[in-house]
Amino acid sequence: MESSDVELDLQRSVQAVLRELSTQAPALQSNQGMWRWSLHKKVERDPGKSPALVRILLRELEKAESEDLRHVIIPLLHTVMYVLTKATGITEELYQRIYAFCTRLLTLPTPYSTVALDCAIRLKTETAVPGTLYQRMVIAEQNLMNELYPYQERVFLFVDPELVSASVCSALLLEIEAAQEQQTPEACMRHVVSHALQAALGEACHAGALHRKLQASPRRTLEQYFHAVVAAVEQMASEASPSREGHVERLEEIYCSLLGPAAGRRGGDPVQERPPSIPLPSPYITFHLWTGEEQLWKELVLFLRPRSQLCLSADLEVLDLQGLRPDRELARVSVLSTDSGIERDLPPGADELPAPSSPEMERAGLQRKGGIKKRAWPLDFLMPGGWDGPPGLHRRTGRPGGDGEVLPGVSRLHTARVLVLGDDRMLGRLAQAYHRLRKRETQKFCLTPRLSLQLYYIPVLAPEPRLMAAGRQSWREGLTGSALSPFPQKPAASRQPELGELATFLGRADPWYQSNVNTLCPAIHKLAEMPPSLDSSQTVDPFILDVITYYIRMGTQPIYFQIYTVKIFFSDLSQDPTEDIFLIELKVKIQDSKFPKDGFSPRRRGVAEGPGAELSLCYQKALLSHRPREVTVSLRATGLVLKAIPASDTEVSGSRHCPLPAAPVTDHTCLNVSVTEVVKSSNLAGKSFSMVTNTFRTNNIQIQSQDQRLLTLSLDKDDQRTFRDVVRFEVAPCPEPCSGAQKSKAPWLNLHGQQEMEATRATPKPLLMPINTFSGIVQ
Repeated sequence: MESSDVELDLQRSVQAVLRELSTQAPALQSNQGMWRWSLHKKVERDPGKSPALVRILLRELEKAESEDLRHVIIPLLHTVMYVLTKATGITEELYQRIYAFCTRLLTLPTPYSTVALDCAIRLKTETAVPGTLYQRMVIAEQNLMNELYPYQERVFLFVDPELVSASVCSALLLEIEAAQEQQTPEACMRHVVSHALQAALGEACHAGALHRKLQASPRRTLEQYFHAVVAAVEQMASEASPSREGHVERLEEIYCSLLGPAAGRRGGDPVQERPPSIPLPSPYITFHLWTGEEQLWKELVLFLRPRSQLCLSADLEVLDLQGLRPDRELARVSVLSTDSGIERDLPPGADELPAPSSPEMERAGLQRKGGIKKRAWPLDFLMPGGWDGPPGLHRRTGRPGGDGEVLPGVSRLHTARVLVLGDDRMLGRLAQAYHRLRKRETQKFCLTPRLSLQLYYIPVLAPEPRLMAAGRQSWREGLTGSALSPFPQKPAASRQPELGELATFLGRADPWYQSNVNTLCPAIHKLAEMPPSLDSSQTVDPFILDVITYYIRMGTQPIYFQIYTVKIFFSDLSQDPTEDIFLIELKVKIQDSKFPKDGFSPRRRGVAEGPGAELSLCYQKALLSHRPREVTVSLRATGLVLKAIPASDTEVSGSRHCPLPAAPVTDHTCLNVSVTEVVKSSNLAGKSFSMVTNTFRTNNIQIQSQDQRLLTLSLDKDDQRTFRDVVRFEVAPCPEPCSGAQKSKAPWLNLHGQQEMEATRATPKPLLMPINTFSGIVQ
């Protein structure tokens, strides 16, 4: 195919991707996500098309900038960066043009400037040291140990078999295992060496001969060349002003040692075949069945320490990581003093000061005297609740997650990418586990210094109720070795839109998420319906795994969701109040049963009988001025719904889910409350009742039943999280679990520091759960 035909074909594919972002036609929506995948597959099968595709994408970016088509800028940036990560043979001039374009975007508001800055930082390193992005990504994702780049990543895929059918779980597990069988450490090291040499040497590299030489090399020799290439790339990338010429010379020496001295003197091979494609291996993914809120913390601990070095106990509280607890280091160390305080007990000459230039004075200036050792760390460190907050704009490209140091001198070498599949109920359970993990950190604080936690979500809704129960017991017994009692589910087709509420919001907030992630659900169910292929020699492009990989790698911009806490009081006074949390919704229904008149709250006299229950609502109204305004009202209602997710597009732009560093996060937290009120009217036919839905916003609310009616609470649409016989409950933003545990952790602070900490404790930070998307909330 001629170059003009190649560019025309790539141009048509790029235009198809842009059309699906600009139209709502059902015909195009059915193919959403496929256009981007097929575009990347074209350059993956023929790497020689990469420079042409980069030029086309750059032209479209410049066109979008001139015509102010901002909705396509971030998708095009992600597309071109994904191509550049895999590509070889990109000219320095093309890198500089893309870098200059990203720097021009820094004047735009977030999230455009945030994504552009991240791309510009990576491009600057890639321009001077070609192949850096590919090398670092493969080393981290495949856990290839290297001293110069010790970062490790792992993808944890959690699926709850109570919410996702057994056929879907089996299909996903088979696709992941089939892809990872071919990704041996030796193959990954060959890919790193070959990609680094081709990216640096360009046409002077004989790709076919290099590929054959690496295939024939034993493991020990391969490891030597792998470490030599990594050292050359990392040492050059770590310099303040890396030299592209020096990098090429260093890799040319490695290339000549591989193929012989004559290989470096030849200018090219006019008859050599098309260079073989260098794949970018999919990240290492572990598949887990969701069993409870403790499982997340347990798997993260196992990730930080090998199983051979970790003694598991039935009580997870005893798990700890040696050397990672700052509480031990912060403990005051008492040193025994032999000074009696009597002057005559001093040794001779002790009262004489040495000369200023003597070695004793120099050592005295560098050493501490015995006594109580104190380590005064900044207040930000003492608040581990901020370890997963909104990341700053300035990041170091050497770290895959862009995280800085939490402990002085200790950086996060591990990145855990937690991906959950399911509906809103699964996200509610994830919020419980996330809250539990943060609460545990106040006691042990063992994960925070070493681990960067990234959360991802792919919506999977059950197409039919029968798929939920078929084969569930056999699936759980086959993978876990023990049968767990199934919980009776009552799904219905009408609940599908309701159970995908948060996914709908993410799609409105981020169009690229809508195009690539929200469209995966039909494809996943189609994969589950296909019979498994017994022919292992047949190579099939794993579409679902490729999209998951693309989301994991390029979805770096989080959207923060407020977690709410609810305190529940029951009609039985002997039953203690309980506390729980929810992320998306709290639904209140009126029970038919009543509690005795001498119970918790007897019915008031004079209240007219009718549908629903008499409720007392006390809440703080959310105003634009942010001034506190308490409202108390009594009304008869048949039900209430408290939603934490904005319900319309107009609420996205001003949502509290994307907190800015300059503004308090609590200024944007609010609940959307819908009350179905019963309105009584009298006419000639008698009394009649009508239903009116009232909505308002609040930061916190207290609701109590005034008559004998009991309430039923349902959290995050989950049948397993239902509370009956409730007479009163209180809802408020869930505070950071660490906010109540800091006073005992900082006894060494001075008076000013104690006052500052008390002021911080007076207004605790709300607990926000991040879910990564491609751009965050697009204004």
